[in-house]
Amino acid sequence: QVQLVESGGGLVQPGGSLRLSCAASGRFYKINGMGWYRQVPGKQRELVAAFTSGGSTNYADSVKGRSTISRDNAKNTVTVYLQMNSLKPEDTAVYYCNAVAFYSGSEYVYWGQGTQVTVSS
Repeated sequence: QVQLVESGGGLVQPGGSLRLSCAASGRFYKINGMGWYRQVPGKQRELVAAFTSGGSTNYADSVKGRSTISRDNAKNTVTVYLQMNSLKPEDTAVYYCNAVAFYSGSEYVYWGQGTQVTVSS
């Protein structure tokens, strides 16, 4: 079992910045992938930025050049940060942390509870 604890959402003005963090802890041998997705009502959840199992990063075209994902590996805890700059109203969404954990020979997918990001003046 892996617990994901998200923080950093809130209200920000257009052009502003925000940093989301997600800490994964619990029972796992390895976190194979971890990142952030977002969803607005009536639309599918979409990738924002994530680390792959190989350690590379993927970004949605809509956030490339404005966002940076980083990762901190500590004993029994992996934390992923998403720095978002030059925020636009269309970045408004619920942001979900996602982790793919490898444990006891199998992969398990976990989602955080979501954190609201609102970009508005």
